[in-house]
Amino acid sequence: QVQLVESGGGLVQAGGSLRLSCAASGLSFGTTAMNWFRQAPGKGREFVGAIGWSGILVYYADFVKGRFTISRDNVKNMVYLQMNTLKPEDTAVYYCAASRLPRRSLSPTDVILWGQGTQVTVSS
Repeated sequence: QVQLVESGGGLVQAGGSLRLSCAASGLSFGTTAMNWFRQAPGKGREFVGAIGWSGILVYYADFVKGRFTISRDNVKNMVYLQMNTLKPEDTAVYYCAASRLPRRSLSPTDVILWGQGTQVTVSS
């Protein structure tokens, strides 16, 4: 079964940290770019960051630079989003997504596979 499954979301206080994980199955993970998106209530889905096949190319949205880190493990078919110095405005459902190429800002229409999402809530 081709799927992405996120985990690691939860409730955290402002300034805290969370690490999201995404387990991939049924796809050629080692040749697939991986991305994180988020969607806050009442807003559209926005690009958070991307990592290329080898992990060398990594892109971030300006609003998370210096706070979030994306990494991947091609042996375990996992991708991670380490989130530090969280702010209340980071509250959203976070989605793992696969694409053919890593881009500085991927459009949701270029995503080939979505995970189901995991809720992150940051309290002030």
